[in-house]
Formats: sequence, C-alpha cells, structure tokens
Amino acid sequence: MITKKIRVYGIVQGVGFRPTVSRHAAAAGITGSVCNKGPYVEIFAQGEEKCVKDFLERLEKQPPKRAAILKINTEDVKEEEYGKFNDFQIIESEKTKGEIFVSPDIAICEECKKEMYDPKDRRYLHPFINCTCCGPRLTILDALPYDRERTSMKEFPMCPDCASEYEDPATRRYDAQPVCCNDCGPEVYLTGRKERGRAAIIATRKMIHDGGIVAIKGIGGFHLCCDATNEEAVQRLRTLKNRPAKPFAVMARDVEAVKQECLVNEVQEEILDGHQKPILLLEKRKKSADSTGLCKSVAPGNPKVGIMLPYAPVQMLLFRYDDGIEMPDYLVMTSGNTSGAPICRDDKEAVEELSQLCDLILSHDRKIRIRADDSVMDFYKGEPYMIRRSRGYAPLPMMVTMPWKGQVLAAGGELKNTFCIGVDGRFYLSPYVGDLEDLRTVKALQETIHRFETLLEVEPEVAACDLHPKYNSTVVAEELGLPVVKIQHHYAHILSCMAENDRKEQVIGVAFDGTGYGTDGTIWGGELLLADYHGFERMGSIEPFLQIGGDISAKEGWRIAVSLIYQQTQDKEQTMEIVKKLNLCSEPECKVLFAMADRKMNAVTSTSAGRLFDAVSAILGIRTKSTFEGEASMALEFAAEAYEKEIWEIDEPADGESDPDEEKKEPEDRLIMKTGSLIKYLTEKKTEGIQAEKLAYIFHQKLADLIIDGCRKIRKKTKCNCVALSGGVFQNRLLLRMVEEGLEKEHFTVLRHHLIPANDGGIALGQAAYAMQYIQEGK
Repeated sequence: MITKKIRVYGIVQGVGFRPTVSRHAAAAGITGSVCNKGPYVEIFAQGEEKCVKDFLERLEKQPPKRAAILKINTEDVKEEEYGKFNDFQIIESEKTKGEIFVSPDIAICEECKKEMYDPKDRRYLHPFINCTCCGPRLTILDALPYDRERTSMKEFPMCPDCASEYEDPATRRYDAQPVCCNDCGPEVYLTGRKERGRAAIIATRKMIHDGGIVAIKGIGGFHLCCDATNEEAVQRLRTLKNRPAKPFAVMARDVEAVKQECLVNEVQEEILDGHQKPILLLEKRKKSADSTGLCKSVAPGNPKVGIMLPYAPVQMLLFRYDDGIEMPDYLVMTSGNTSGAPICRDDKEAVEELSQLCDLILSHDRKIRIRADDSVMDFYKGEPYMIRRSRGYAPLPMMVTMPWKGQVLAAGGELKNTFCIGVDGRFYLSPYVGDLEDLRTVKALQETIHRFETLLEVEPEVAACDLHPKYNSTVVAEELGLPVVKIQHHYAHILSCMAENDRKEQVIGVAFDGTGYGTDGTIWGGELLLADYHGFERMGSIEPFLQIGGDISAKEGWRIAVSLIYQQTQDKEQTMEIVKKLNLCSEPECKVLFAMADRKMNAVTSTSAGRLFDAVSAILGIRTKSTFEGEASMALEFAAEAYEKEIWEIDEPADGESDPDEEKKEPEDRLIMKTGSLIKYLTEKKTEGIQAEKLAYIFHQKLADLIIDGCRKIRKKTKCNCVALSGGVFQNRLLLRMVEEGLEKEHFTVLRHHLIPANDGGIALGQAAYAMQYIQEGK
C-alpha cells in the first residue's frame, strides 16, 4: 500500500476535472481525495503500487477534454501523515493564493453543436451557445476570479431557464459563466442596417454566396470573409486589402472538406478538430486542372494552405442554416484589419477600418476585452511547430524549474509582437498583438499589458525590451516607469528556446533571422552565440555584407544580391555583367547601388541570414522582390523542397569552404561562416544554366554544413555540447532538419522550438527569462 500526493497544474477549473479524477480513481481501484485549490488540483491517491500507477497513467492520458495540464508534481507521503482513506472523495474547493492560470478561449464542443442544430432544443441556431466545456474565456474577462460579473457577459442577465442550468451541478452548464440563450444572450446585427438576429445571418450568407465580402465579429476580433472557391471574390479581396500574394487563411466546413483539399495525418486531424482549433499549415493535394475547390488565389505559388475549422457558433452558422442558401465548403477567413494595424474588435474600429474592404459588417453586442488573433501552426517531424501563438493557447504559461522569484514584464519585439509577464517560474505570453510600426498596434500593446497586469495580479519589478533604441516596443517599456533591462535581439531568441526546453546550462545558440540590433551598432541576423541566463558571447556569424537601401532592402532582395556579388568580385564591370546575366536589375539601378556601396550611403554592415536568403532567391531567379515579409525566402525553401522530392542525392555538391586568401577577412573576435564563397558558387552555377531548384537545395545543404562546422569549432574551444536553434529563419523546416540531423550526427544535444514560435513572436519569453535572472542577481 502506497500513498501519493499529486498536484496537477494548469487549466483545471470549470472543465469537470474533479469528477473525471473520481472516475479514474474508481476504475483504478484506489482511495483518496481530490480538491480544487484554484491554480492546481490536489489529489491523494492510496492503494497498491500497480493501482496507483494505473491511476497516474489515466490522469496523464485521459484528462477532461478541455483541461490543459501544464505539469504534474508527484510525491510519496507516509500513511500515518494523512491516515487511511476508506473511499475516494471530492472535497469542496479551497482557494490558494499566488499562482494564477487564465483559460484561453475554447472552441465549440460537440454537445453544443448538436444542440445548436436540434430544432427541438431551446438554443436552436443560437450564435452564442456555450457550456462548461466551451466558449469564450480570456477575450471576455475583466478580472479574476472568473465569474460572470467580471466578464463582458455581465451586461446580459440570465433568464430563469439559464440560471437554473447555471446553478445545477447535474447540468452541462453548471458554473458556465458565458451561459445564455436566444432569449437572454447577445445578438448579432448588421452595422448601419436594420437586420438583426436571423435576418442578419441570412443577409450575410447571401452576400458571401453571391461573391461579396463580409467583415464578421468572432471571439477575439473581426475576420474578413468571402467564398474561397470564387476566384473573382478572392482577387477582389486581395485588391482591396492590397495583399497581392500573401496566403489567406481558410475556414473549412468540416474535417472531410479539409481532406478534400489537403493531406491530413492523424496528429494533424486531432489538432484540427480539437478544442483549440488553430490555423494548420497543411500540404495541398495534387488535383486535376478541372477540379473544383479552393481557388488558386488563396495561396498562390505555395505548396501549403493555412486551414482551420469553425470554432465559434456564428462561424458554423455561416456554413449551415435553415434558409435554403447553398454555401461553399471553404471560406477565406483572414484577420479583419488594415495592413499593419491590430485586428479590429469593436464596431467603431470595424466601421472606420473595414468599411472600404467589405460589403457588409456582421457584428454582435458582446464586448471583446482582449484581442486574440488566430494561432498558426506548422508541423515538423510529426509534431506541432508553432508559427503564431494566440487564440486557444495564450495565456497558458511556460513553466521553468529555475528557482526564480519575482515579477517581470517583457515588451517583446517590433514585428509579430507578443509581450510576456513572468511570475517566479511561470511565463505568461500574451496573444499575438501585431507589428508595432503602426501606432494603433502600439496602443493595443499598452492596453493589453495593463489588462494582463490586472488579470494576473502582478506588479512587475523591471521591464525588459530589445536593445534597439528606436523600436516602439522599447519606448513602451521605457514609459512604464520601471527600471528597464535591454536585451540583445538574438540573445533573447536563444533564451526563449532555452526557457521553452527548460534548459539551465550554457548553450551554443544559433540565431538566424531577418534583423536585430547588434551590440556593435551593426545589423545582426546570422549568429553563433555562447549563451546562458547570465549573458552571452558572440562566437561567430555569417560573412558580413553591406545592406544597401535601408528598409527597402528587406523587400527587394535583388539589392542584397548585387551587394554580395560586388563584394565577391570587387569589380564594377564584372558585377554588372553578372547582374545582366541574372536579370537582377537595370543598369542605372546597378550603378546607383555601386555609388551607395562605395560611399557607404544608406548602407550598413549586416550579418542578416534573412537577407542572405532573399539575395539567393534573387540570384536563382526565384523572387527578386517580396510583397510580404519572408516571401522570397519561402519561395526559395519551396524550390529546394520540390527538388528534394525529385532526388535524394546531390551529385554535385557546392564547395562552401573559403579560399586560403580569404582567411584574412575573418575578424579576430569571432569565426566567420564563409557564406560569401557560397554566393560565388551559386552565382557561377546559375550563369552556367544549372537548375534553380537544385541550387536552392545545395544552398540549404551547404549553409547547414557551415552552421554545423561552426558549432563543432565552438565546442572544441568551449567544451559546450548543447545547441539551441532559434530565429525566424528556422521556420524553414528544410534548413531546420538539415541542421538538427547534422548536429545530432556530431553527437550534439539539440534544442529547438515546439509551441513557442522561433520567430519574433517568441522573443518576449527570452527577454522575460533574462529579466528574471537579472533580479535574482540584484543587479
């Protein structure tokens, strides 16, 4: 007979956790008790060792559907300490102060779906149906504890029938704070028009059916929606939104519809139809030219499509309603905002920003307290690989086992901004905020920070931010009235990867991304760092080059290509000849670049891996310009992946090694990965007529070799054997795989991201982790 005290941390309130534990105890044949302490559930499990083991397995593998278990702590206790348990009891809840966990919003459950489409049910076709297991959480929350009077549902008093369900432990809506029905709940309506309720939904469906565009208010903000099978409608939305090529997210009617268009494995299907319902990046099926389905303009030139299932009742009603209108199986469902601005969340913002982009606005009168854009998830080696962590996942904290105490706030990056609040070993990343180049997004960041501080009951001791003096995120941190800690961008990336993997010891950090302000005042982005929570040393980088043209160079990869070729040849005529052969730009444009390079005019020294990818994409004739961030780099990756599918062995490897006379270029302070020689090789082979896809693959392969070789040299020097891979370039799954597998062959321990984005959406975690260590040391 053994007794264990078990503490289960995470989303364990309001999800039927204690009854589930009681059932598992009965099935395993153990005695004990379960009590909800607020931040965790405490369980005593007593019985034969094999029975307790069986119970623990059930607890881990079969939690309630809507629970989110973050960690389980188990310890042996002596029987005399707590006595012998005669049965298994559910004990009344006790509030424990301190640790706070806020539930993310939860997609509509199967039971509510059935009720919503049952003509005999009193919630038939109700756009706001929910229960204890599903519905809005974070986005309607004013303060904790999570009770109706502290949510935006306080404006909708419950009718007697709803109140009866809310108070009865035997019902599915016991203690469900957003509970409502057609008689007492919020109502949908068209802004600026008379249609409300049923009439508004029918008008919306008809507009989409007829090829129109509608802005639709959901759980965390507005979407812009049109028929994803209608080429004309999608092209019109692209024109109105000034979005020529960036893929649109698609909402499909059901799993079967997704399978018609995409390849879906078991893991993907489980997440696709789970309670978080992120946008999944799934591989498109090969289809015949005359097949119907998604039109080409949804994700042009992309082998994948971002697709999700309806998660709010009103979204389900778009696909299926009793009005006789036949709706398509696929709808474009893209964020409702103007370029650069945060997602709209109320009528005022929607009318001001979206009226020119759509034909109708379908809104409702339940207020959204915190914006929550859709999460976006890719897959790597059969596991989720997060691209944007937001609705359904935020603000679940990352947990680390460092013995930290204190409270910190990290303002995050300038692009793909999320912020992070750290409380001891828990780090709460916010939903996606957006790009802070737009002052509306800055305002949204400030407002959401304030609301999170209130929800989590924190008073941060320090604010952490990026080293860049002109970032708006830096300004936001400096205006909080707290001591400010500034963290170098790529160092924050590596700390983010360390924190996600709960790594305490030193790592070799490979940080590859677009742009970050270096400690030497230059642009970094292809870095090898020796890092721990105390600090870092820059051990290596890709070969520095001149980034000419300021911000425009991030959109026009041909500029970086010309600069790199000129750097290799050191000869204007020879460069011009190559530029003409590769059709990179006009002669006058090339001459302007020469002048800027020679005079160092609007030209900065850079080691940006993101710009290196853009340049190679231009050199190989794949993309010379980008209409959205990462377009040229993505196209380069797709070309390399297409080649890899055709052949498994490269018969003509690149010589990525440097020439002996180039060794003098290496500065004394760090090792240089000879990417210049790689550019020279690719340029020569492209002018010889070698296939662009093959060269794209060779580029990935040889860049991976350079990274692995760099890590090997640093290990030899430092004896550090663990490598952390981070930065937006590692969203490129081909490079990630080549680097990870190559390092593992060299017997390195490799850390990579999983549910925290490798891109700038994850750096707030790294900033917060550094700030937490900073206050431990009393700096």
